[in-house]
Amino acid sequence: MSRPPEKKPPTPAKARSALTLDPLTTALKRATGARPARAASPAKPAKGALPVSPLAVPFPAIPPIAGVEMATARAGFYKHDRDDLLIMKFVEGTSAAGVFTRHGVGSAPVDWCRRNLNLTKGTDVRALVVNAGCANSFTGKPGQDAARRVASAVAKRFDCRQRDVMMASTGVIGVLLDDTKIVHRLAEAESRLEADAWSGAAQAIMTTDTFPKGAFAEAVIDGETVRIAGICKGSGMIAPDMATMLAFVVTDANIAPSALQTLASLYTRSTFNCVTVDGDRSTNDTLLLFATAQSEAPRISKAGDRRLADFREKLEAVLLDLAQQLVRDGEGASKFVKITVSGAASPAAARKIARTIAESPLVKTAFAGEDANWGRIVMAVGRADELIDRDRLSVQFGPLIAAHDGLISPTYDEAKMSAYMKNAELEVSVDVGVGKGAAVVWTCDLTKQYVAINGDYRS
Repeated sequence: MSRPPEKKPPTPAKARSALTLDPLTTALKRATGARPARAASPAKPAKGALPVSPLAVPFPAIPPIAGVEMATARAGFYKHDRDDLLIMKFVEGTSAAGVFTRHGVGSAPVDWCRRNLNLTKGTDVRALVVNAGCANSFTGKPGQDAARRVASAVAKRFDCRQRDVMMASTGVIGVLLDDTKIVHRLAEAESRLEADAWSGAAQAIMTTDTFPKGAFAEAVIDGETVRIAGICKGSGMIAPDMATMLAFVVTDANIAPSALQTLASLYTRSTFNCVTVDGDRSTNDTLLLFATAQSEAPRISKAGDRRLADFREKLEAVLLDLAQQLVRDGEGASKFVKITVSGAASPAAARKIARTIAESPLVKTAFAGEDANWGRIVMAVGRADELIDRDRLSVQFGPLIAAHDGLISPTYDEAKMSAYMKNAELEVSVDVGVGKGAAVVWTCDLTKQYVAINGDYRS
């Protein structure tokens, strides 16, 4: 199968943040051609909910995607009054692809989706069921049986096979899913199915998230316009090694399952696999990509088809937008940080160095304290255990050079550095001086609020 070439990480699908962005990012965002976003009416926070992240962005205006309807309901996995169940119904013939956690524990819904996508090869997926509040992870055979009962109930209601039902769960690990809570709400959810419910869908899957996350773009395939829309959730336990906590993306393009799987696998590398909040991977990480084939665009069988060029670009941009929103909603975050590493022995080496910097507690707390402590950056670079040239190492904060060729820069100005660190969005660039490998990772700072949120998580 032909494969599209890998390229530099794309720009998110839309420029909508009220925060100041660097000129390059702004220009690239305009270049994606995505429809400008309009803020949806903000949802009222639930009683006792965390304050909205200062890095939050508005939920975009997402139009209906032909071939999918959705509804939310309150299953009761949370004590307070909120929707915690999402149902999506897909038209017959919908293709699906998935990328899942490589975590050693995994979860019942991850096992279910992986097994059935392998069995059906991603053809004719008809439904998606997502619950928040219970991960159904580390629950053994009882958890698997609960997932199967949910799929069976949905299959009967939607007149399809069990294996045509995908599912995902998020919440506390080690708690068995009470499937009756979902089954008893299916009739209500089915009666409320509608095509224009993306904002509610994004809210229903939230856990410690402080704002719903969505992205939208339009692309052209062989002269026909297609739509791509997605939602995701995640705030903590974010250091994906495949996708993210939970992400669901739907397009009305007509793409064969094998090609869709290639695209999903390829573009997680430059998007969800390039963000980190705290260095912890989830047992439930799931990305599901659906293609309903309801547009006028021709069927595409190969991911490398030239007619998919614009679609590939826009899909990657949507995924990156969603991934970056996870960082913007990092638990307790007050800084959105872009880490760029160049001059490495290989792209893989550059990514490892960038992630080591991004996940260092000392580096992250320096960001929180608005301290341009470039020595901590150097420390993290060295402990990544990748080839570097200490005497050619350079560190830069935004436009300001902190260190150059292994020494503090002669132009270093502490006052300017301190002023730069007060920005809500920061960039750190490191050149390790041994090759041409480069990578970008996005992260956030580590604040006292992160400790408070996770210390009280089950309280």
